[in-house]
Amino acid sequence: MLALEISQLLPLIALLLMIGAVAGVVAGLLGVGGGIILVPAFYYMFSALGYDSENLMQICVATSLATIIFTSIRSVHSHNKKGAVDWNILKSWAPGIAIGAVIGVLIAREMRSVSLMILFGILGALVGGYLAFGRQSWRLGDTMPTGIDRGIASPILGFLSVLMGIGGGSFGVPLMTLYNQPIHRAIATSAGFGVLIAVPSVIGFLMIGWDIPVKPPLTIGLVNLPAFAIVVSMTLVTAPLGVKMAHAMDPKPLRSTFAFFIILMALNMLRKAIWG
Repeated sequence: MLALEISQLLPLIALLLMIGAVAGVVAGLLGVGGGIILVPAFYYMFSALGYDSENLMQICVATSLATIIFTSIRSVHSHNKKGAVDWNILKSWAPGIAIGAVIGVLIAREMRSVSLMILFGILGALVGGYLAFGRQSWRLGDTMPTGIDRGIASPILGFLSVLMGIGGGSFGVPLMTLYNQPIHRAIATSAGFGVLIAVPSVIGFLMIGWDIPVKPPLTIGLVNLPAFAIVVSMTLVTAPLGVKMAHAMDPKPLRSTFAFFIILMALNMLRKAIWG
C-alpha cells in the first residue's frame, strides 16, 4: 500500500466528485451509461496513484459497474415516473442480458489490462461514431427482436457491456432506435439494461481478484470501495437532472459533443495500450 499525503488525495477526490456528477447527468440524459466516462477516469486516477498493473483495468471495469447499479436504478425510477420505461422489453431481455454479463465476468477474469484497454478503445470509438454520425432514419426492423434473434442479441449486449465496464445504454439505445423504438423510450429502457448487467457482474467481481498483489486500498475482490462511494454520492444526485433534461430538450447537440468526447477518450485509451 502506498503512503499518500492528504494534499495528493484531495484533488483526486474533487476530480472524482466532478466526474461522478457528469457521469450521472450523462446517464440520465443520453442513456449511454456513466461507465464510458468512469472507466478511463478510474484508470488514469489509479495510475497516477501508482497502482498501474496488469490487472488495473479489471478493477476499473468492476468499480464502474458497481456504480452503475445505483445510477441505473435511480435513472429507471426517474424515467418510470414519466411513463417512458418499456417493462415488457426489460422482462423479456433480462435472462439473456444476465447470462451474457456472467460470461463477461468469466472472460474478464482471464484478460489483462492491455487487452481490456484495446477492447474498450475499439468499442468506445464505435459507440462514439454511432452517436456522432448515426441517423434516426436507420432501421434494422420495425419491432424489437424476439425468439432466436433476441436470444443471440441479449447475451452479446450483456457480455460486451461487462468487458467495457458500462451500462446497457451504450449498446441498448442504438439497438432499440434501430428497431424503431422512440428515443425517449430507448433511453429509459436501456437504463434498466444497466441494472441487469451490473448486478450479476458485480457479484462475480466481488468474488474474484483476491489474489492480486497490487491493488488500491479498500478494494474488495475487484471493486474499489472509496472510488465507488465517491462517484455514487454524485450520480444519485445528478442522474435525475439528466432525466429531466432528456424529456425537456432536444439532446442532439449534446449527443454530438459527447460523441466526439467518447471518441477522443477511446482513441487515447488505444494509444496508451499500444504505445504506453
